[in-house]
Amino acid sequence: MIGIGVVGYGYWGPNLVRNLCELPDVKLRWVCDLATERLAGVRSRYPSVEITEDYQTLLDDPLVDAIAIATPVATHFAMALRALEAGKHVFVEKPMASSTKDAERLVEEAERRGLTLAVDHTFVHTAAVRKMRELIDGSLGQLYYYDSVRINLGLFQHDVNVIWDLAVHDLAIMDYLLPERPVAVSAMGMGHVPGEPENIAYLTLHFASHFIAHVHVNWLAPVKVRRTLVGGSEKMIVYDDLEPSEKIKVYDKGITLAGPAARHGEKLRQMRVGYRTGDMTAPQLDTVEALSRELKEFVACIGDGTAPTASGQAGLRVVRILEAATKSLAQRGAVVELQQERVLA
Repeated sequence: MIGIGVVGYGYWGPNLVRNLCELPDVKLRWVCDLATERLAGVRSRYPSVEITEDYQTLLDDPLVDAIAIATPVATHFAMALRALEAGKHVFVEKPMASSTKDAERLVEEAERRGLTLAVDHTFVHTAAVRKMRELIDGSLGQLYYYDSVRINLGLFQHDVNVIWDLAVHDLAIMDYLLPERPVAVSAMGMGHVPGEPENIAYLTLHFASHFIAHVHVNWLAPVKVRRTLVGGSEKMIVYDDLEPSEKIKVYDKGITLAGPAARHGEKLRQMRVGYRTGDMTAPQLDTVEALSRELKEFVACIGDGTAPTASGQAGLRVVRILEAATKSLAQRGAVVELQQERVLA
């Protein structure tokens, strides 16, 4: 039986608590929050779960094996580090920290102590994204591009900009899906509320190959859009997270290059471009809740010592891109090289 404590019972915390209470071999022992009225809701709905406003209480309990952190981004590092130093496994909301330096420190501490560190990149556990990974590995051919739009009206965040709030999802998805890592990033954005961070941004991720990725995020859009296109030489994917049933559509469409044509005594090569149009298919997806699958994996990793899908290393790679994108924003879209991933001892 794995004992778990949850800290933070605001927006996402209730989902963690609900799923943890439904998992076999898990005992949710504590919920911690600074808001007394939120804790009262925990007491009425989950009477067997202890409540507290003191985070140290969870760290001092020897029956708590792991801590799930669902607090504001600025608090992630300090809370996760305290938990690791107390010998607790950690499941932390995205992004795992607000700087590369802090994310590296968490990864180092978890590896040094032999503890599981998982980051809540929920989308990589959805049936749709898992199916995309399967298709990319098998039938898309050479990858050309990743193009994503993630926009809506609000919710405005005060502690992070729209990149750290929304683009983090696409960066986590790309980290899971793509066979190569970006080498540089450029970002343009703007804030329209005085004193508040950027609410609209466009990110371009550069790769060593001819692959390119683009992400558009916006808190000021009149409609909500969650759509991603992945283009390959053989097939293309449209992923619409707002679709109730056919979230993934696979198009047997593309271009064919014929030639070279006659050279006419020159070395000039002219290629004839043709268009291929085939069927569209919508693969069937399972209906397992992503967070449930993710937490079940986290518990299993605690038991067998394997790395979770969204490990601390994956969280670190995403934070590294977020930090570089923020630097690019400040330099009006300048290309910022991504530091090489180093092997942690």
